Amino acid sequence: MGTEYILEMENISKEFPGVKALDKIRLKVKKGTVHALMGENGAGKSTLMKIIFGMYTPDSGTMKFKGKELKLSGPKDALDQGISMIHQELSPVPYMTVAENIFLGREPVYGKTGWVNTKKMIEDTRKLLQSLQIHVDPTAKMNDLSIANMQMVEIAKAVSYHADLIIMDEPTSAITEKEVEHLFEIIRSLKKKRVSIIYISHKMDEIFKICDEITVLRDGQYIGTQAAGELNQDLLIQMMVGREIKQVFHKEKAEIKEVALSVKNLSRAGKFSNVSFEVRKGEILGIAGLMGSGRTELIESIFGIHPPTSGEIYLHGNRVKIHSPADAIRHKMALLTEDRKLTGAFLPLSVRDNMTISSLDRFIKYGLVHSKSVKKACDEQIERLNIKTPNLNQLILNLSGGNQQKVLLARWLLNDPDVLILDEPTRGVDVGAKSEIHKLMSKLAREGKAIIMISSELPEILGMSDRIIVMHEGNKKGELTREEASQEKILELAYQ
Repeated sequence: MGTEYILEMENISKEFPGVKALDKIRLKVKKGTVHALMGENGAGKSTLMKIIFGMYTPDSGTMKFKGKELKLSGPKDALDQGISMIHQELSPVPYMTVAENIFLGREPVYGKTGWVNTKKMIEDTRKLLQSLQIHVDPTAKMNDLSIANMQMVEIAKAVSYHADLIIMDEPTSAITEKEVEHLFEIIRSLKKKRVSIIYISHKMDEIFKICDEITVLRDGQYIGTQAAGELNQDLLIQMMVGREIKQVFHKEKAEIKEVALSVKNLSRAGKFSNVSFEVRKGEILGIAGLMGSGRTELIESIFGIHPPTSGEIYLHGNRVKIHSPADAIRHKMALLTEDRKLTGAFLPLSVRDNMTISSLDRFIKYGLVHSKSVKKACDEQIERLNIKTPNLNQLILNLSGGNQQKVLLARWLLNDPDVLILDEPTRGVDVGAKSEIHKLMSKLAREGKAIIMISSELPEILGMSDRIIVMHEGNKKGELTREEASQEKILELAYQ
C-alpha cells in the first residue's frame, strides 16, 4: 500500500563530541509539497539535512524514502536514490564552465571510449537552462558569473538530477527579488511533477508564500509541524523561541563612560550601507542579525580587512583612517574573527607563537626577541584566562576549541586594546569555556574596554549586551536597550 509521504524520519539523534545536535527528531514530508524547516541558528537544521543527503549517519532513529527503509553511504548514494541538495555555501569549480560544473562526475561520453562528449554536455546544459528560463551561457566560466547567476546554476544542477526530493538550504540568499520569483516558478513547476522540496530560509515572507507545511526545530529538538495556513509570523517566532530567557550569562554591571568608537554612515558597496552606531567604554554592544545580514562584513570594514567605500570612523572623538588591520591595531583595536581555524589560529604553530604574533614588537630588544619577557607575558595570560595547555610549546591545533579561543583572546589582550571586537566569541566551545569567556568579557568591560560582540545565539546577545543593534541585508534595522530587548523583538527586526 502506498504512502502519502516521500520522506519519513523518526527519533533521529546525532551527537558530536560534547554536543547533542539532534535529539529524537521527526520529519515527515508529503509527496509534491514544499516543506519548510525552521529554527534559529544552531537549532539542528543543517545537521538534519546532511543526514538526509548522506553526509552524516544518524546515531539512532529510522528513515524511510518512498516507503522503503533508507540507509545512505554518502551524497552519491543519496543522488542515486533520488535526493539532491542546493547547499547554503556555494562551492562551484571556478575555472570550469557552467556545463562542466552541472555535469561534474557524470559527463556524457563517446560510447565505451571514456572521452567526454563536450558537444552533448553543452547542448544538454543549454536545454536544461532553457527549460528553467535561466539565461546563462553553458560555456561561460563559473568565476566570470555573478554570485546570483552562480546560485541559479546551482539550482539548475539540483534539478538536473531529476530527483524526487530536493533540499534547498537558503537558496535565495544571493539572488534578487526578481530571481526569487523566478525560483518560485521553478518550484511550482516541480510540484506539478510531484517533486517534493525541503525549504530552509530565514526569510519568513518566502516561507508563507511558497511552503505548504512547516516543521520547527529548537536546540536540536522537534517542536512541531503545522500547515503554513495555520500559522502567522508571530506564532512561528513563538515556536522558534519558545521560552523565557533565564539568567545563565555572567553579565556584571560596569560603569559606562564616554564614547570610544563611533561609526557614521559607513558603507561598503554590495555588502552594507549607511550604518551608524557608537560604543562606549565599559559597554558591550551586541550586533544581531541572520546569516548574510552584513554583520561580519561591517566589522571587517571597521577593522580595515575590507575598507569601506564611504562613511567615517571616529576613535575617542577623533576621525581616523583605517586602511588595513595594521592601522586598526595601531589605533588599539582588536578583532577576534568568526572562524578561528580559517582566519584566527595559526594551527601548525605553538601556543606561544599564536599568543604573541601580533605583539612581538614589545618583546624585541636590540633586534632580538627577549624570550624571558615573552614567557612571563604568556604565563600571565594563561593564568588570567585559565588556558589548559601542557606548556607554551604545545601546538595550538592540539588544544580543545575553547582553549584555542582563549589563546586567541590572549593574543589581543597582550596589545591592551581600547576597542575589542568579538565575532562569534563562543562558537564551537563547550559550556565551561563559554562561561569563562563571558566572565572575561564582563571583567574587561569593568576595566573600561569598549566591546562589540556579534553572535548568532540570541540568548547570548540578550544575556551579555548592554545595547543591541540588529542588521538585515546590509542595513541597520533598529537599536534596542538591554531592558527593552527580547528574542521576539530582535527576530521581528531581523526578518524585516
